[in-house]
Amino acid sequence: MPSTHPGPVPGPPVPSGAAEPVGATNDAAAVIAGSGTVLGWTTGAENLLGYPPTAVLGRSAAPLLAEPGDPARTARIAERCRSGAGWHGLIALRHRDGRRIEVEVRASAAFLLEGRECFLVTGREHKPGWTVGRSVLDGFLTRSPIGMAVLDTDLRYVWLNDTLERFGGVPREQRLGLRLSDVLPGLKADPIEAVMRRVLETGAPVIDHEYQGWSWADPQRPHAYSTSFFPLISDEDAITGVCYMVMDVTDRWNAQHRLALINDAGARIGSTLDVTRTAQELADFAVPRFADFVVVDLLEPVLSAQEPPPWPPGARPVMRRAGLRSVREGCPEAVARVGDRVDFVPPPHDARYLVEGDAVLIPVLDPDDDAWAVEQPARVESIRRFGLHSLVSVPLRARESVLGLVTFIRSQNPTSFEPDDLLLARDLAGRAALCVDNARRYSREHITALTLQRNLLPHALARGTVLEMASAYLPADARDGVGGDWFDAIPLSGARVALVVGDVVGHGITAAATMGRLSTAVHTLADMDLPPDEVLAHLDDLVMRLAEEDPADQATATAVLGATCLYAVYDPVTRRCAMARAGHPPPIVVSPDGSVAFPDLPAGPPLGLGGLPFEAAELDLPEGSLLGLYTDGLIQVAGQDPDLGLSRLGHALAEPGLPLDDLCARTVERLLTGPHRDDAALLLARTHALRPDQIASWAVPSDPAAVADARALACGQLEEWGLGELAMTTELIVSELVTNAIRYGTGPIRLRLLRQSALICEVSDASSTSPRLRHARTTDEGGRGLFLVAQLTHRWGTRYTRDGKIIWAEQSVPAGTAGPGAS
Repeated sequence: MPSTHPGPVPGPPVPSGAAEPVGATNDAAAVIAGSGTVLGWTTGAENLLGYPPTAVLGRSAAPLLAEPGDPARTARIAERCRSGAGWHGLIALRHRDGRRIEVEVRASAAFLLEGRECFLVTGREHKPGWTVGRSVLDGFLTRSPIGMAVLDTDLRYVWLNDTLERFGGVPREQRLGLRLSDVLPGLKADPIEAVMRRVLETGAPVIDHEYQGWSWADPQRPHAYSTSFFPLISDEDAITGVCYMVMDVTDRWNAQHRLALINDAGARIGSTLDVTRTAQELADFAVPRFADFVVVDLLEPVLSAQEPPPWPPGARPVMRRAGLRSVREGCPEAVARVGDRVDFVPPPHDARYLVEGDAVLIPVLDPDDDAWAVEQPARVESIRRFGLHSLVSVPLRARESVLGLVTFIRSQNPTSFEPDDLLLARDLAGRAALCVDNARRYSREHITALTLQRNLLPHALARGTVLEMASAYLPADARDGVGGDWFDAIPLSGARVALVVGDVVGHGITAAATMGRLSTAVHTLADMDLPPDEVLAHLDDLVMRLAEEDPADQATATAVLGATCLYAVYDPVTRRCAMARAGHPPPIVVSPDGSVAFPDLPAGPPLGLGGLPFEAAELDLPEGSLLGLYTDGLIQVAGQDPDLGLSRLGHALAEPGLPLDDLCARTVERLLTGPHRDDAALLLARTHALRPDQIASWAVPSDPAAVADARALACGQLEEWGLGELAMTTELIVSELVTNAIRYGTGPIRLRLLRQSALICEVSDASSTSPRLRHARTTDEGGRGLFLVAQLTHRWGTRYTRDGKIIWAEQSVPAGTAGPGAS
């Protein structure tokens, strides 16, 4: 090397670009003069090359080189070091034992040592790490489980690995130079190429872009892919193409798809508590998401909300088609329609399959299979005609009850069902079966409650009374269950009629049963001829006892406590109506002139509160007045002010000229125009008073001799009314009742006859002593009078008044003899 330099750097040598400090204890170090003479030699150098200091100091360093030196390269290195930059690189040196050693050498910038130009040279043996050979790299690219491809800026293939070739099913030579849309025209390549153009334009990679498509390798089955795109950049930072890596994620996509379907099914199947609607919802949901044709068959008892009974071994189940859906308009591939009887189970299974079998997968339907040809000939024709090629059947079971069978079939979808599809089919069938069973149980309870309620309501209002009556009852919408509204018209003594309407809390069987108990109690209390306020007081006591019978029965306590009732008694003789109410809406009265009024009756507390009195009030009802009793479900429509409901009720009932039955039906239609969450009951009664010529009344002296006169007066009145056929029995009745009043009662005594659809005989006195029916012995001289009355009359009894009591007896009037005044 030359001995001069433009600017040697004095001071401690610090090599430029060194990865580690020079002079580390594990490095070899030597000081070499600008002339190439070795001036310094460390122990590390001796350990590296095997030469002791005495063998190299003061001598040229050239013999240490394993290969002859390159003068030009040496000059360039020297110039670099003299410029202060230093140098590092790989040099082959010769060990003292003759072997070749690759050494990583670092030379410091030139410096002066005792006036001489010197260089500090350090080094360590080069130990190369693992290197990737071309064959290894090629194997990695071609055998990677991830498909890879390189496309130019025109999005044409220039390279792809073997995996992508297998994914697409297109040979490499048929891809190169073509675009994706040319290779796989049905893949919807435009969105994918749009992503690649965006990568080319922006240089930003796109990671995990998912899409669904197909390939020539498996054209019958859709696949899902996850692809990442990134640009290829040259040394000049120019984008020269795009590379993408793609993975087949069909299994993951299918699992996500199944999970999404199951979640969606939970919201779409079972939206109502109707068995057939739930079955249809299952069919509607599965087409076309899962199948092209779906049928849901349910056992007949399930459709009628009954428990499905066991059937004999070997017998085919009796089912009806409850749900049907197809991708084809009108479901032409169906052998049976909704409502038809069916007995289909997938061959070769029998009825036990519904009880014990699991989901059945038939990947390929073969119409030539003997099992189908023999057992299902009609369906074989449908298989051939419409290309039905794959089937899954799943029994519908829930809570250890067999409900039916659902069958999924594919035709237009070329992909056959796979074993993984059984998981989804089971989940769909399981969810639907639970919803069907819930609907069946609800329908059974709803039907039971509705039947109970309708049986407890009067099938026909009492005929032959002095009231012309009409009624309407609308149960709540099915989703809310049957309520506890009730009403009745009860004939009383003296041609009077009791009208009652009530409402218990809640819905369902408990409400209907509670309504029945209250209705029965009212009938019993009405037979006792108690005034309205006393009837409600006794009913209140009953409600309190019912609530206390079983403290654990919260359903009954809730239904009975807070029940409301209105009880009214109309007397056609006085034309007055006595009423009392327990928390119930007031009655409505439409006068003959069309004016409407809601009488201001004392409201009274709801039943079951106890300790609070009930008050009665009396109204005068002119001939032809219309009295209406109703429940709050008729006026309290959702989102509507109850006062507005009352106003609408008044306007509806004031409509003139309609027969009472038509008026009742029209009123309900006008008030309940949409869904209603509560029962609604309406009872209408048009009053007809007894005319004076239908009433006969006489005062009877408290003298036994007056009995004969009373008989004579009664027989004379019967002849006048044209009821001579009843004269003999009426004489006996009048004789016995007047005799009892004279003998056991106190004056004043009166005899009254009333003629309407029945002949009523009444004897009143001021005593409160109640007669009783006795069974006289053979030797007794008396005690047979009331027994004879009971035998000769339709009914008889006693009622108490403010002035005493009335003993009455009622006889049926022969047909055609009631006369023009009968109502």
